[in-house]
Amino acid sequence: MVLFLVKKIGYGVLVMTGVTIIVFFLFQGLGDPARLVVGQTGDAATLENIRKELYLDKPVATQFLYYLNDISPISLYRHTDFKEKSINGVAFGGDIKIVCKFPYLRKSYQSKRDVSEILLDALPGTALLALTAMLIATILGILLGLLAAVKKGSWMDTASIFASVTGISAPSFFIGILIAWLFGFIFHEWTGLYMTGSLFETDSFKGDQLSLRNIILPAITLGIRPLAIIVQLTRSSVLDVLSQDYIRTAKAKGLSSQRIIFKHALPNALNPVITAITGWFAELLAGAFFVEYIFGWKGIGKVTVDALEKLDYPVVMGSVLLTATLFVFMNILSDFLYSRLDPRIKLS
Repeated sequence: MVLFLVKKIGYGVLVMTGVTIIVFFLFQGLGDPARLVVGQTGDAATLENIRKELYLDKPVATQFLYYLNDISPISLYRHTDFKEKSINGVAFGGDIKIVCKFPYLRKSYQSKRDVSEILLDALPGTALLALTAMLIATILGILLGLLAAVKKGSWMDTASIFASVTGISAPSFFIGILIAWLFGFIFHEWTGLYMTGSLFETDSFKGDQLSLRNIILPAITLGIRPLAIIVQLTRSSVLDVLSQDYIRTAKAKGLSSQRIIFKHALPNALNPVITAITGWFAELLAGAFFVEYIFGWKGIGKVTVDALEKLDYPVVMGSVLLTATLFVFMNILSDFLYSRLDPRIKLS
């Protein structure tokens, strides 16, 4: 168990190191960060101060080390730098302080807010969207996959396979545009849904009002691909279990079909499905980017795309790092759950 966690965390650290290197050298060299901060009207003295604050007067390798120091949970800072950056953490030492903190992702070029604050404001929207999409995909996927397995060879089986292949093949951005146009515009009078909208709508008199209906279309769009995967996975897993000796023994004892399927077959067939669900949840967090943008849903994806349009690179870099961290964590959790659900799999 301990060895498993150490290995997985080690792999995760290597992945995050690679992502950090790519993100830094991809965005740090784009444009003039100092000019992006102060705009086109900034004077030379202000630009020089900004470049010094962002370490742009240092070699690129030194800039990267400063960036690593900022995003690391344990860092070294001069006392003056620690106070100027208003870093939230516990500091020890004198002029050179050892700081235990959440990763400092620096400040937005446009709003001057901490990137961490911006992303944490948007994270609940993305998490709620991904959870809703995964819930829809899981419930419908298991039911349809079970039905296809029980009715193997029938038109229901053929239809489920065709629909799942279509769901896997269709790009999410195309499906999103199609669903938004059909159900949010063409059939709006019947559905009562809108093409765009967020979790909270602003009313001039009542302020922010919760609007859960706005999550329906983006959640369905985001859940189509995992739904298709879960249907096929459930179908093949149930068919495999139904061919086992203990199922034939249960039939020989005269147990009803419903009892055999729901008490003996389905619980044993769900192990790979549950593993797929945890793995897909991480991918949904990353895949929500364009779905959020299409439907105007306030989440990390929309914040990131908006930041790209405004050349607000610290927000983009922080978003990529946060998404990669969630992806690594969910993969570790997926491997751990798989080993717990299936005793044939050992942690190593």
